[in-house]
Amino acid sequence: MKRLSVNIDHVATLRQARGESEPDPVGAAFIAETAGADGIVTHLREDRRHIQDRDVYILRKTLKTKLDLEMAATEEIINIALDVVPELVTLVPERRQELTTEGGLDVAAQVARFKEVTARFHKKNILVSLFIAPAKEQVRAARSAGADFVELHTGEYANAKGSTIDDQLERLKEAAMVAAKLGLKVNAGHGLDYRNLKAVAMIDEIEEFSIGHALISHALFVGMERAVKELIDILKEAEH
Repeated sequence: MKRLSVNIDHVATLRQARGESEPDPVGAAFIAETAGADGIVTHLREDRRHIQDRDVYILRKTLKTKLDLEMAATEEIINIALDVVPELVTLVPERRQELTTEGGLDVAAQVARFKEVTARFHKKNILVSLFIAPAKEQVRAARSAGADFVELHTGEYANAKGSTIDDQLERLKEAAMVAAKLGLKVNAGHGLDYRNLKAVAMIDEIEEFSIGHALISHALFVGMERAVKELIDILKEAEH
C-alpha cells in the first residue's frame, strides 16, 4: 500500500498569524490520523515561523502513527530531535528568506557532514531521510551518507507544463529506481496535490507521499477528514 503522511505546518502558520492558540496543529494531526493518514510530518524551522517546540513534544506524546520531523541539520534542531526521538527525521535545506523549502539538499557536496549527522540519529534508533532532487548522483551520495530513506523533491514535476511533465516524471522514476537498487526506501513530496499525485504514485518504488499545502487548502472547504480520505483514495487508485 502507498502511504500518506500529512504535513500540518500550514495549520500552525494560520495560528501564528494571530499569535493565538487556534487552530491547533496537534488537533489537525489527530483528525488526519483518524481519517487514515499513515504519519504526520512537521518542520521545526530555526525561525519558528509555524511549528513551535511545544507542538513537536506534544505530537511525540500523542501520535499513534509516525512522526516525521523535518529539519535543517543545525546543532540546535539536531539536539531537539535527539531529545524528542521521532520515528524519522527528514533533513532539508533551509533559508530564512524562503517562503517554503525551495530545493533538495546537495548531499554530494557534503557527504561527510551528513554521514556524521546520520550516525548521531542512528545511535538513538531514529531513521534518517534526506530530501534531495531526483538526481542519480544525489541518490548515491545519500546512500554513502548512510541514509535510510530519500525523499524526492517533486517541485519541478508539480510546476511542469505540457511535454515537460513526462520528462520530470521520468527523472523521478529513474531516481527512485536507483534508490531502490541501493537499498534505500523512497518517499516523495513538495507541490503534490489532488491533480498531480496519481501519476507519481504509479511509480512502484515510491512508497510514501508527504502532502501539506494542497491538503490543508482543500480542508478549508471540505474539512480535514474528507481532505485526507480523498488523497488516500487517489493513492489506492494508483495501485490498480
